[in-house]
Amino acid sequence: MTISSSLNASVAGLNANATRLATISDNIANSSTFGYRRVEADFESVVIAGRGGSYAAGGVRAGTQRLIDQGGAIVSSSNPTDLAVRDRGFLPVARVTDLVVGNGDPRMLLTTTGSFRADPQGRLVTESGLVLLGWPANPDGTIPEFSRDTSTGLEPVQINVNQLTGEPTTAINLGVNLPATDTRFDSLGDPRQLSIEYFDNLGTSETISIQFTPTIPATGLSNEWTVTLTDSAQGNALIGEYVLTFDDARETGGTLLNVQSVTGGTYDPTSGAIIVDVAGGPIEINIGRPGTSAGMSQLSDSFAPHSIAKDGSPVGNMTSANVDANGFVRATFDTGVSRIVYQVPLVDLPNPNGMVSMDQQTYLPSTDSGSFFLWDAGAGPTGDIVAFARQESATDVAGELTDMIQTQRAYSSNAKVIQTVDEMLQETTNIIR
Repeated sequence: MTISSSLNASVAGLNANATRLATISDNIANSSTFGYRRVEADFESVVIAGRGGSYAAGGVRAGTQRLIDQGGAIVSSSNPTDLAVRDRGFLPVARVTDLVVGNGDPRMLLTTTGSFRADPQGRLVTESGLVLLGWPANPDGTIPEFSRDTSTGLEPVQINVNQLTGEPTTAINLGVNLPATDTRFDSLGDPRQLSIEYFDNLGTSETISIQFTPTIPATGLSNEWTVTLTDSAQGNALIGEYVLTFDDARETGGTLLNVQSVTGGTYDPTSGAIIVDVAGGPIEINIGRPGTSAGMSQLSDSFAPHSIAKDGSPVGNMTSANVDANGFVRATFDTGVSRIVYQVPLVDLPNPNGMVSMDQQTYLPSTDSGSFFLWDAGAGPTGDIVAFARQESATDVAGELTDMIQTQRAYSSNAKVIQTVDEMLQETTNIIR
């Protein structure tokens, strides 16, 4: 019994070390594979109770585990859509073949890095056929609310280069200084003119013409202006008229004191804005709050439109796209405008090592890994996304070679035990002779 148990234990030792050698060979073979997670073999002893004080060798049993939570170093690349996850979290991807079949939503797989490039349909796909998933943005660049504990809502990130797009103007910040001397009793009272370009709903350039007419008093300064606004899209029709009064106190001289609406939207002193209706819809014009220096002012003797800003853009072609650290996919147009078109979340699980390992350095959530949650990159427990980067293999070649030497010695020792048992059994046979 004891001799035969020794033989069985050594055979188990050979099998266990063969398993360990297989993991080592896999790790070394993938030492240059981006995103590869190394496999580790663990041994555990098997105990068999003996009889009558004799000892029976139980041997050893080998188990393997892929260390998915241990990643490699991040290295730079030249492709803006080469992505790597820094620290905790996984990128959601799907196989292009699942999209081609079209049997419902594609199955979400997880990976930590990928070299994504646009395919003929504009989808960001790796050479191995993995497509990046994300939440689509609204036309204004905001991301709708999606459920964070399911992959429903994730779509292939699609970048349509040369796509035409434009954004209408909805807000204008008007920073203009009006000359205080124009409201003196001896001023000529000539109006001041200002034209501001805006973009309508079709991306066409239109103009809001603003005329500032001072009120001329009999004596002194009136500090009062009549402002009229006309819209070129409506044949220069009047869209607003306001009477602005400026303060001349020592502490707040030159700032807005009061705004009276004659026609057009009412002035809101809390926000400092008026709303006028152009042909394409309302535009909010911020002229500043009373008592503050931002927006409209009346100082000195110069007419100075010093700060005019607006949103919106003319029609332009998409020229490129990039992914920022928070997972927002931004499309850049030849007009210089950039807009968010998708958001790529980072997926986190309680036990990443419990996921099922798949081909192409991808993983599938399982009951052992726990329920997944989709986080904004850089929020919660997750890290961020690094563009122009790939994640190297987690294999340490020097460590694997050291383990291989140890495995070889252990394998040889077990083989030597089998040889010794064979010789002992031969001696037993010789006694019978």
